Amino acid sequence: MTTSINTAEMQALTKWLKQERETQQLSMRALAERMDKPHSYVQKVEQGERRLDVVEYVWYCQCLKLDPQDGLRLIQQTLADIKSRSIEASTSS
Repeated sequence: MTTSINTAEMQALTKWLKQERETQQLSMRALAERMDKPHSYVQKVEQGERRLDVVEYVWYCQCLKLDPQDGLRLIQQTLADIKSRSIEASTSS
């Protein structure tokens, strides 16, 4: 498995985090203030320039009042979709 920051799973997760922030009508600055972090921290996470470790991810979710399990389920679904497409591609060749 690749550890690249630009995997489909990471892109899906960061897209979800951004959508949830926007749904709550929070600016990047407002979220960064909740986290006691600079604005650039949130910006880099959302743009896929910064990867979150598991502790940071849980904390990020708490600051957005999200259940971290929801994001983990999203990752699992993304992985399942990729595997399914891979199997379909190999059987149709």
